[in-house]
Amino acid sequence: MEDATSQLERAQWVLNSPDPPGLLQELGSSVREIIFPRGKKHTSSTARRKQQSRAIEFLQGVFPILGWGRDYEASMFKNDLLAGLTLASLSIPQSIGYANLAKLDPQYGLYTSVIPPLIYAIMGSSREIAIGPVAVVSMLLSSMIGEIQDPLADPVAYRNFVFTVTLFAGTFQAIFGLFRLGFLVDFLSHASIVGFMGGAAIVIGLQQLKGLLGISHFTTKTDVVSVLHSAFTSIDHPWSPLNFVLGCSFLIFLLIARFIGRRNKKLFWFPAIAPLVSVILSTLIVFLTKADKHGVKIVRHIKGGLNRSSVHDLQLSGPQLGQAAKIGLISAIVALTEAIAVGRSFASIKGYHIDGNKEMLALGFMNIAGSLSSCYVATGSFSRTAVNFSAGCQTLVSNIVMSITVLVSLEVFTRLLYYTPTAILASIILSALPGLIDIRGAYYIWKVDKLDFIACIGAFFGVLFASVEIGLLAAVTISFARILLDAIRPGIEALGRLPRADVYCDMNQYPMAIKTPGILAVRINSALLCFANANFIRERILRWVTEEVNEIKESTERGIQAVILDMSNVMNIDTAGILALDELHKELLIHEAQLAIANPKWQVIHKLRLAKFIDRIGRGWIFLTVSEAVDACVSSKLTALANC
Repeated sequence: MEDATSQLERAQWVLNSPDPPGLLQELGSSVREIIFPRGKKHTSSTARRKQQSRAIEFLQGVFPILGWGRDYEASMFKNDLLAGLTLASLSIPQSIGYANLAKLDPQYGLYTSVIPPLIYAIMGSSREIAIGPVAVVSMLLSSMIGEIQDPLADPVAYRNFVFTVTLFAGTFQAIFGLFRLGFLVDFLSHASIVGFMGGAAIVIGLQQLKGLLGISHFTTKTDVVSVLHSAFTSIDHPWSPLNFVLGCSFLIFLLIARFIGRRNKKLFWFPAIAPLVSVILSTLIVFLTKADKHGVKIVRHIKGGLNRSSVHDLQLSGPQLGQAAKIGLISAIVALTEAIAVGRSFASIKGYHIDGNKEMLALGFMNIAGSLSSCYVATGSFSRTAVNFSAGCQTLVSNIVMSITVLVSLEVFTRLLYYTPTAILASIILSALPGLIDIRGAYYIWKVDKLDFIACIGAFFGVLFASVEIGLLAAVTISFARILLDAIRPGIEALGRLPRADVYCDMNQYPMAIKTPGILAVRINSALLCFANANFIRERILRWVTEEVNEIKESTERGIQAVILDMSNVMNIDTAGILALDELHKELLIHEAQLAIANPKWQVIHKLRLAKFIDRIGRGWIFLTVSEAVDACVSSKLTALANC
């Protein structure tokens, strides 16, 4: 008697739960969360001190340097100085190489390692991330913008278009951060990123054949077929064996340095300074031997000095503005994905958390400022961040040191790079590519989740045989297709009671689970019961009921007398879902079976009340747990047999 009373009381808890927040309340709550992320109420009665405290808190949220800067100690600067100088030794040659990959003059890569790191140091929250140009974004810009503006025919228009794309990329990133739209980046899943990065690394590597072989005429396309075709057909044209020998020699040196650094963590500085050593040595070799007169191609003039303003170079009108916005959006998402992945990886090692939305805001303003000062899209580099981390950086001061060092190099040393061979830039880019190809990660994805592996392979082959844009589109499409497949065809489990327990579980996962005769308990594994999956769920349940009836048709036993829907996983329901439940209830009545609902969530029970569905099936058929629903159905069945 007490159990029945307790069960009835718990059912009333479900039926009489308060109404959930309305649409306007939810929107208001979202806006408050954007303005005051910690969820504190903004009331007019707060004292002046609390208002000042909130203002300081807001400023520290936008400019984290105001928080950690107060606790900065002189002892930290030694580590940050060493890390920053080590970082600069790697950043200078890589920045020149990546500018070449983006089909820009070398100084623009160096500019991108000056202003963006300074802005990020003020607004960013990751302590280890190293900001600057990266290979994948450089290749993405050159491939997509190259189809609109020819960098050889009109380099000035191409450069201005790059600045415009950078402005759009920064604007999109800032908007994502301001409106807390970080979930948009998650549409590029981990598997898609692994495939995309791997394909991009191979394409970038093949494009460096131009620099290694000293070929003058090379394809601007990025697919592997076009690149290989261009490489093989260019062999018939004049090319420089000395260029190839010089590039390969230093590539071997860089790869050996990389291997030594990975084997011995104390020698982290060796692979970090190896690119700069390669540039210095190769430049001296070319200068002393006059190899540039024997076919070795050199960088020649690099414009030095401070970043010049590019405000008047932005193309904010004209027929190509839409194309610039599209490329900016794609660049923004790729750059965000790489930066946040790098930042979170190293933050987890140090045991702290970074806010993705704040990172987007910092990266956005960083690139907006960069677009106004002759920079192109910058983001977090995994290889340089690893060097920064290994060098013992404590804060973002290491980025400031790196930025100042690059700036000094622009003022003083650019003239010394006149004889730097282009083959060295190609070898520096090639030496950084192995870190982008994650074979272990791809194998892990294959082993754990085959559908994820399809997204990985789709992105990989899309970049490899079509274009960067197609590769990204393939990755997002496959990821969306998986989400839709899960939404349209959700898992539906038949439940049974575990022996010596009051727990109901999936009978396929737990074969020892005991099915209650005459009762079908079903769990719906979908967060939303809606127009996309409601009919599928209804038909699946009715098929089970029909199959059960057909199995016992020849026996004297009755078929299914009750169907219990465990809705603990269903967060919400729409009108199509309610209509499907109505139809299911009517069909079950034809089969002389009763429908019961167990553990409906807040929004679900509210909408079922509004639709009068609870009145139609009976308030006595709503339960808090599956166990209570089964017990009630068994009691009802025994009562019916007694009456017979």
